[in-house]
Amino acid sequence: MIAKNFEQVHRHIVGTAERVGRDPGDVRLVAVTKEHDTDTIAEGLRAGAKVLGENKIQDAQGKIETLGHDGMEWHFIGHLQKNKVKFIFDLFDLIHSVDSAALAEAIHEKAQARGTCMPILLQVNVSGEASKFGMDPDDAPEVIHRLASLEGVKIKGLMTIPPFDADPEKSRPYYVRLRELRDSCAKLAFPNVSLDELSMGMSNDYEVAIEEGATLVRVGTALFGPRPSTK
Repeated sequence: MIAKNFEQVHRHIVGTAERVGRDPGDVRLVAVTKEHDTDTIAEGLRAGAKVLGENKIQDAQGKIETLGHDGMEWHFIGHLQKNKVKFIFDLFDLIHSVDSAALAEAIHEKAQARGTCMPILLQVNVSGEASKFGMDPDDAPEVIHRLASLEGVKIKGLMTIPPFDADPEKSRPYYVRLRELRDSCAKLAFPNVSLDELSMGMSNDYEVAIEEGATLVRVGTALFGPRPSTK
């Protein structure tokens, strides 16, 4: 079933990208493994998963220790607390959810101490929901400017989570807003910053996200089925 799900999602990604004149190769699938065990994730890897997304540091540690890094990337897509920053470097290849300048600076400091650099995406709260993490869209240019000179982080793009709605079209305005924000920030040509990545879209609306420019779509349920806690 998982193999069939991957085949279907891949087909939808390719079809959607081609329909709007995009190269399907510019869209990467992040298979969200939240709450799924290593056997299930391994099945996903056999089905073609290349990028795996985890929401919690403690859950990721055991999975990555078991499954390794060979031929795959692990991305952190959940809320990252400052006291957990020290754990990310041996685990993840990209952090999607850097929701403040202060968090980025904490990552920079730890990275500098290790002599490394962590690729990050800045999480933007385009919906303005109090329940959502992320910086205000109006603050994003100033934050990028503030972080551009930090050698311990490399800004690769932006990420957002819209309000959930069963109708994927309700997500479109938020994805348009993130793309437009990315484009306006890119025109400012901040040094040492690339804004190529847009992480947006989940199982219910990833096709709309691709239509609006997503380069990373975070899909879990459509690949692995309901999480164990929701069955």
